[in-house]
Amino acid sequence: MGVGAAIRIVVWLVHVTLPAIGLWLLVSHPTLDAHYEHHGVHFWLVLATASIAMVLGIILLRAARLRADARLILVSLVFQFNAGFLALHALATPGIILQTPNAGFVAATPVGLVLGGVAALASAIDYGPVAARRIHRFDWAIAALPFLALTAWAITSLAQLPPLDRAPDPTEAHGPLVVAAFVGSALYLTAAVRYLRNYIRTRGIVLLSVLTAFVLLSEALFAVGFGRSWRASWWEWHLLMVAAFTLIVVSAHTQFRREGSALGLFDSVTLRQTVAALERDYAHALEAVVDALRQRADGGVSASEPLGAVGVELSKRFGLTERQVAVLAQSGRALGNEREQVRRLGALVAVGERSSVIAREADLLAEIRRLAAAAFEPDIVRIGVLRSGRMEFDDAMKFYPAALHLPLLVKGKPAGVLEVHRRTGQFTDAEVALLRSFASQTSVALENARLYQQLDGLFRSYMSPAVATALLADPSQAGLGGEITEVSILFADLRGFTPFSERSTPDQVVAMLNTYYGAIVPVILAEGGTVVQFVGDAVMALFNAPTRQPDHALRAARAGLGLHRAIEQVATSAEWPRFRVGVNTGPALVGNVGSAQMRNFTAIGDTTNLAARLEGLAEPGTVVIGPLTRAQLGDRARVRSRGEIQVKGRREPVVCYVLEGLL
Repeated sequence: MGVGAAIRIVVWLVHVTLPAIGLWLLVSHPTLDAHYEHHGVHFWLVLATASIAMVLGIILLRAARLRADARLILVSLVFQFNAGFLALHALATPGIILQTPNAGFVAATPVGLVLGGVAALASAIDYGPVAARRIHRFDWAIAALPFLALTAWAITSLAQLPPLDRAPDPTEAHGPLVVAAFVGSALYLTAAVRYLRNYIRTRGIVLLSVLTAFVLLSEALFAVGFGRSWRASWWEWHLLMVAAFTLIVVSAHTQFRREGSALGLFDSVTLRQTVAALERDYAHALEAVVDALRQRADGGVSASEPLGAVGVELSKRFGLTERQVAVLAQSGRALGNEREQVRRLGALVAVGERSSVIAREADLLAEIRRLAAAAFEPDIVRIGVLRSGRMEFDDAMKFYPAALHLPLLVKGKPAGVLEVHRRTGQFTDAEVALLRSFASQTSVALENARLYQQLDGLFRSYMSPAVATALLADPSQAGLGGEITEVSILFADLRGFTPFSERSTPDQVVAMLNTYYGAIVPVILAEGGTVVQFVGDAVMALFNAPTRQPDHALRAARAGLGLHRAIEQVATSAEWPRFRVGVNTGPALVGNVGSAQMRNFTAIGDTTNLAARLEGLAEPGTVVIGPLTRAQLGDRARVRSRGEIQVKGRREPVVCYVLEGLL
């Protein structure tokens, strides 16, 4: 809470407590409670106060029906009860209308105040939608309550029926009326506290006046209980009632001057659901204004002209003046412009997001063109790309007089153009600035797309495409370490490579290796294998990592057999060595091994070691498989058992098989 707000609260508290302090002084010091008796002043003062209260009650009842608000109905009862019974009290002024005092008319004020207190407390309740609708449905019966109560009290008073058959007491309120006065005072104070909570949330000037009036009416009831006829304490509660009702009139007038319309004077007093409904209503009205302005602009009518039928409807619906309709139209234009700006900025952000997405250049430009067309509609947007010295567009269009051409730059060099064509009108400075930003962001996206394309080509040529794709999709997989996964591992190397290298020149060796690898790598990749390394004349491939493959053993076996067929097709000399292949299946730690500066995706464990040993047992042109690979191939494989073989690094012998074919 700020200092200014605290000061205002203190000032308000001082004003509402002064009457209570004054009453205490008058009651505690009877000599100060001066006598003043003037029947004409009393009559016209009370009658004027009753008139003000009645007008307020009628205005509130009308507002309640217009807003269909239960709280306003009950607040109107407060003023109607007070107005009616105050009018009866005015009639009790001796020598004005009635020549003799009437007990019922004299006691009418505390009765009306107490009934108003009941209505005040009822109005302070936050009713739910069902209860509020029920109150509104019977508003006619509720509105009749003050009239019925007033009529019954007047008849009883004039007929001097018990308990109103006695002469008026000088204190006016005595016995049960004193108790009722204090109860009524508590009702007003409780209602004021509940309204204070609403005021803290909404800060409505009329709402503050209503809760202040309730505090003053509570103090008036205290004065009724303690005051004596024609004494200062007696006049005090009359003045407190005048202050309470006048305060609301003044605040309503202030609100009227501020808004220029009487329709929403008491909106701050209404229930929450009524306020929510009003906000929705206002939002829909503003939507209607924006739509009307847009339709008129699309139809060739200036948006600065009046709103026409929409303006007339809104004037009737919300009680707007011509000036307020003009202000609403201006707000609608501002809202429409803001929405256009937000929509275009959203497209700009979307293009920025596309900059970090790996996509083909053509797909990226098509997406950017779609975003631009939606953002700058009804303007026509197209993008041209510079290729081989020519600007290429993917569409043919009619050119309009108003056009904006913005260059697209990649690494500071022209790469294309963003064109925006407008049928009518010129581009504003704000639109030009936004379009320049859009072109700049498009340039960034285009440059990134081309950079990604270059990196992707280089990246994939230095590692298996499956690994490259996995890393690009989830860079976190590049971290050191891994997880235990069942894989099938293929090892292949050239038998007789060393003698061939000794009798051949280096360029002949490299030519042979490149020819072989150019033939066998596509075979491995076609089966979904991941080539993890080349070591001289040897190659290692994984299956079921990083991409999951339920039939990884079958894929590895097919790759092994296909590898030999590919070699026979490309070998240009019988002297070239031939591959031997080993395939093994089992668990292995699959992941990245190395350092922060350099790492390698591989599989480590006994499964890998055994695959290497099986490859060493194979003859050139054959594939040797391990026991788990044989088990997973099942009846699909034609094999020849090699029996139990003792392999290096293992205590127990291993049963291995020569794979001769697959069904």
